Amino acid sequence: MRRFFLIVFSTAALCALAWGIFVEPYRIEVTHTYIEGQVARPLKIAHLTDLHTGGLGRREKLLLELLDEEKPDVIIITGDTLTRGFHYDRTKPLLSRLHAPLGVWLVRGNWENAEPFRGERAFYSQLHINFLLNEAAPIRPDVWLAGLDDPSTGTPNLDEALRSVPQNTYTILAIHAPGFFDEAAGRVPLVLAGHTHGGQVRLPWLPVLWLPHDSGPYLEGWYGDNGSKMYVSRGIGTSTLPIRFLCRPELAIITIGP
Repeated sequence: MRRFFLIVFSTAALCALAWGIFVEPYRIEVTHTYIEGQVARPLKIAHLTDLHTGGLGRREKLLLELLDEEKPDVIIITGDTLTRGFHYDRTKPLLSRLHAPLGVWLVRGNWENAEPFRGERAFYSQLHINFLLNEAAPIRPDVWLAGLDDPSTGTPNLDEALRSVPQNTYTILAIHAPGFFDEAAGRVPLVLAGHTHGGQVRLPWLPVLWLPHDSGPYLEGWYGDNGSKMYVSRGIGTSTLPIRFLCRPELAIITIGP
């Protein structure tokens, strides 16, 4: 009987491992949320984070198909486009194919800071991606986007980023690590973050096994109140280990309506 249970347990563990490596990392879940804000007309945002791309593979192709179906007004990427051992050039096949009427916008994550690139701004510019580093710019006249350096590894400066934003303008803050929300809450109505991967591996009935530094008490989904909300996405890629379990990759679609 003991041998029987050992065989059953081993088989189940191998099946779970196979699922976590070969199936779940490619089952991108599209989540939809509608929130109200002081905007002139609805704005549909595709929030991407933690792409960790090394080329145009199966997951990246699926993401592009989903974006074509969703047709967002704007794409906002909250860092960690890179993956271990690959140069920025390996992100081109995916990043060059991203498009939206109001542009593609990107901020640094901890992986960008771990692999500093002197020609960073020019690199993103040639891919028609708007790079923000402790600065803000208008997505459209009634909506501005502020983007910070990664709070976990860089030097975010919220005051500097918000300095140019006109008063009474709806402002979105893009950051990588969500632990910064405690400092941003109350200063902007919407914060978008990633970094946590939603825990990446979630075992039943057990607490999250691992979260990266500066995640704070935030894991995934919505936090905050009507004065200031934050959405933490589970992200698209994987970090450290190429596995997801009970934690599907996520394409977050957030629509802001008047």
